[in-house]
Amino acid sequence: MEKTVVSIKELVKRYGDLIALDHFSLDIYEGEVFGLLGPNGSGKTTTINCLLSLLAFDKGDIEIFGKKMTPVSYDIKKEIGVIMQNVAVFDELTVYENIDYFCGLYITDKNKRSQYVEEAIKFVGLEDFRKFYPKKLSGGLLRRLNIACGIAHKPKLIILDEPTVAVDPQSRNRILEGIQELNRNGATVIYTSHYMEEVEQICTRIAIMDKGKKVAEGTKDELKRMIKNTETITIEILELPDRIKAEISSLPHIYDAQYAEGRLTVSCSGGKHNLIRVLDVLQKNELSFGRVYTELPTLNDVFLEITGKALRDKEE
Repeated sequence: MEKTVVSIKELVKRYGDLIALDHFSLDIYEGEVFGLLGPNGSGKTTTINCLLSLLAFDKGDIEIFGKKMTPVSYDIKKEIGVIMQNVAVFDELTVYENIDYFCGLYITDKNKRSQYVEEAIKFVGLEDFRKFYPKKLSGGLLRRLNIACGIAHKPKLIILDEPTVAVDPQSRNRILEGIQELNRNGATVIYTSHYMEEVEQICTRIAIMDKGKKVAEGTKDELKRMIKNTETITIEILELPDRIKAEISSLPHIYDAQYAEGRLTVSCSGGKHNLIRVLDVLQKNELSFGRVYTELPTLNDVFLEITGKALRDKEE
């Protein structure tokens, strides 16, 4: 039986007349990398703040590691690592001193803390920057320092809120690989991001929020099966008479066909031979065409269909 690490039951949070969380429930199990997605204003940050007992809520219950979470649950909090979107380090301290300070909030034994700090520095690849001050670090290195400060004490639950915003591809890959390694080493991870490819790459299960409610939950494959679109066919073609487009639209399993700027885009729902049928229509009518490609739905397609919104670059 799976062990529940985080249990949120019927959580309600109001700001005056605004309902930020509307009877929101969620279970996260040991060993997961759990993706929490939602458009701006969906309630993700509010959920995290309630989860950490940084924000009081109106109704509901939160348990972490099987214990009720409260503002004074220090035995629970010491097992949690938090890396928020905004970098939170001290400009007056070096890389080493920053990590040592945050680790020291949880680890009082000096020898053990020294070992943990060295391991954190190595883990995020800052060996050559241990004496640098934060203002001398690039954006990507600063993000790595932020992560090191949050995980140096070896927490069992790690919450990462947009950890790769505005970093270079190399640093992003390093961060994602690091998250997966933390998970392999036993940490349960809650991950929020506006980069869908990251979520597809590392998350074992995903919940999508909208207007304070959970609107979908499952693995990425389970979520993709929830939407109408199962395949998108794109064909480059110089001209397409309306009657031919109508014939393509009437084919089995095709629910939409659009033609614009020399490109035919066909949306399919189910079926195994949709591309062959579309090409047969074009060839039968002796229409020449160029590049042809087909795409399976992405997590972004799921998000757009379920919420009707696009993710933005910045969180609520």
